[in-house]
Amino acid sequence: MKKTSILFPFLFCVFLNSCSAENEKEIAAVPPPESIAKTYKYLALGDSYTIGESVCDSCRFPAKLKVRLEKNLSNTTVDVKIIARTGWTTTNLINAITTENPIPDYDLVTLLIGVNNQYQHKDFSLYETEFPRLVNKAIALAKGDRANVIVISIPDYAYTPYGQSMGNTATISAEIDQYNTFAQNYCTQNNIVFVNITDITREGLQHIDLITYDALHPSQLAYSRFADRILPKAINALSK
Repeated sequence: MKKTSILFPFLFCVFLNSCSAENEKEIAAVPPPESIAKTYKYLALGDSYTIGESVCDSCRFPAKLKVRLEKNLSNTTVDVKIIARTGWTTTNLINAITTENPIPDYDLVTLLIGVNNQYQHKDFSLYETEFPRLVNKAIALAKGDRANVIVISIPDYAYTPYGQSMGNTATISAEIDQYNTFAQNYCTQNNIVFVNITDITREGLQHIDLITYDALHPSQLAYSRFADRILPKAINALSK
């Protein structure tokens, strides 16, 4: 009886230690949360300033923003889709989104639109009607979360050699300001992030390297500065 009473506690302890070791192995096999790979989906909506007219595919600001996000967010991949084309107005962009009908599962959506409404002398009331529609479409595509949407101001092409050749630069800048003021006020009233990059483009005549070879559109350097300006807001959107 004495041998049995001693042997049983010993075997029970061995059993418990074995279970504990197995549990430790199982726990160790699960990677810590911060090491789990994450993939975010980013949709960029716009016109020539988004598609990157006259620069390479990796030179436009959505591509540069992707690289910066992947660098600043650990173990992260960002998949980028662009719906944009040179010359598009708000009407064109609305129609393109309707035609493509993307799945509304994006973690981040940027919107930069309106310069062609101004350039093509569309009535400003069209922008007042269609810009809110586009913002609401962007929110819907961003999983219905307005915190995932970033609106970007319209560059000022008056500060380019091409704009200077048009001879009405003061009018161009005043009208660009009108569009941007409306967009910023709408975003403020509706708790949507608005990032101003117009001031960067207004350095174009002093810093010609901000303009690409076509004498009109932003260069790779300008798009790098756009991406730097947008990055903190994009990180906030993806990290919330």
